[in-house]
Amino acid sequence: MTNKLILTVFTFLLFITAQAQEGLSFLALGDSYTIGESVEEKERWPMQLQDSLNARGFNVDKPLIIARTGWRTDELKAAIEKQKPGKNYDLVGLLIGVNNQYQGKSSSSYKPEFKELLNIAIDHAGGDHSKVFVVSIPDYGHTPFGEKDKDRIGKELDEYNAINREITEDAGVKYYNITDLSRNGEPDMVASDNLHPSARQYSLWVERMLQDPDFYQLLQQ
Repeated sequence: MTNKLILTVFTFLLFITAQAQEGLSFLALGDSYTIGESVEEKERWPMQLQDSLNARGFNVDKPLIIARTGWRTDELKAAIEKQKPGKNYDLVGLLIGVNNQYQGKSSSSYKPEFKELLNIAIDHAGGDHSKVFVVSIPDYGHTPFGEKDKDRIGKELDEYNAINREITEDAGVKYYNITDLSRNGEPDMVASDNLHPSARQYSLWVERMLQDPDFYQLLQQ
């Protein structure tokens, strides 16, 4: 074997090794539910999802989370444009809309803004919709903060979720409905602020995702 051939083979082996060691990149987009308001960093659902996948033998990098408490769809879009996170993520999650509803924005205005954000999420997955998933909006009416107006909140969020689900499925993107889990009613499903999900509730979201055999297809490179 010539020195040139040996060098070529060695370089190829180094490349294969580097590919095997390189983790899957994960971008999580959203609001307080994605940043995990009132829970520790490790208890946020994107972090719990990363840990659970790695425990199953996947190699997922720490997720980049672009989210902030109070963000509406337009504010998330502006933040993504400002941060410029790159466009080749192996996994992209999107959960957004509760603040549109809470601030009294119409569902008709939410529809085009959510569709645009979903397209942005797909764009940041290299244009591959099979690497993207959407999480439904939880129902804060089943918390001490929102219980006095539970019926109205639930009705409006059902309308919002019907919109984001239709848009998601029309785009051929995976959709995970976790809203029923937020309506559980058990005290330990709510964080100490009496509004946001607890670490336990987030763990149930992740469990639901990973119970779906199709979820693992999102991780195929």
